[in-house]
This record gives sequence, structure tokens and C-alpha cells, in this order.
Amino acid sequence: MPRVKMAELALIDDIRAASRLMVRELGFMDVTVAASDYPPSAVHTILEIGIRGPLTSGELGDFLRLEKSSVSRLVRKLIDCGELRETPDELDARSKLLSLTAKGRRTLEALHAFGRQQVRGALAALTAAEQRTVREGMMLYARALRESRVEDEAQSVA
Repeated sequence: MPRVKMAELALIDDIRAASRLMVRELGFMDVTVAASDYPPSAVHTILEIGIRGPLTSGELGDFLRLEKSSVSRLVRKLIDCGELRETPDELDARSKLLSLTAKGRRTLEALHAFGRQQVRGALAALTAAEQRTVREGMMLYARALRESRVEDEAQSVA
């Protein structure tokens, strides 16, 4: 039985080490990321609004898992930089929708180009089968992390 526990611990530690390495290699330890002048939270904001379309600040905070005050400061900075705009929500006059400006769309395209090149470079070192394994494994792991968090949050509320 101790062997199983040691093997499980080794697996967990290997995954944690790989996760830390990925964070460093993707540049998330830098002050700014993705060849931009923005911190990771701002880059994710531009990416997610660009991919998902207009969002309220509350939706953005829920999706990015950021506190309301952090979202407020982040949104204000991106509006001041000309990346985002606020427009009244036609369905709820109390809410404002955040969307990308023309500058924000250009930044989004630059972020996509940078990210795609970064991934393309990494995938070039792998076979087609290894590439599919990486995609499947990362998707499974990301989904499992989310499900574990949601389950933990549900248990802490109960």
C-alpha cells in the first residue's frame, strides 16, 4: 500500500512541476505577457471578451475568477488605454457591457498571433500523435481542475 501512495505522490508532484514550468515558459512570471504591455489579467480580459463577445463586469469577474474590485480596476485601466468600451446593456439598464474597441481588436489579433506562434514552436518538437496527446491531456486536466474547484465551492457553501 505505501508504494501506491508514493506513486500517487510522485504523479502529483510531477504534474505540479510541469504546471510550474509551463507557467514560467509561457511568460506568466513576467510583469507583462504575450509581447504586450499588459499583465496576465488584462491579457486574459482582452482574449475572453474578444472570443466570447460583450460581457458585463460581473460575468468577466466570474469567468476570470477575479474579485469585483480587481475587475473594476482592470476594466478602468483597459478603458483608459482604449482597449475596451462600456455600452448600456439593452436587456438590463443597470448593467454595462464591455466590448473591444478597434484598438482592442488589433491587440486581440496580436495576442492570438503571439500565442499561436508560441504553441506552434512547441508543437514542432513533437510528433502528430504526441501533439494530439498534449491537446487531449491538457483539455482533460483543465476540465478536471474546474470540476474539482466547483465541487469544492459547492461543499463549502453547504
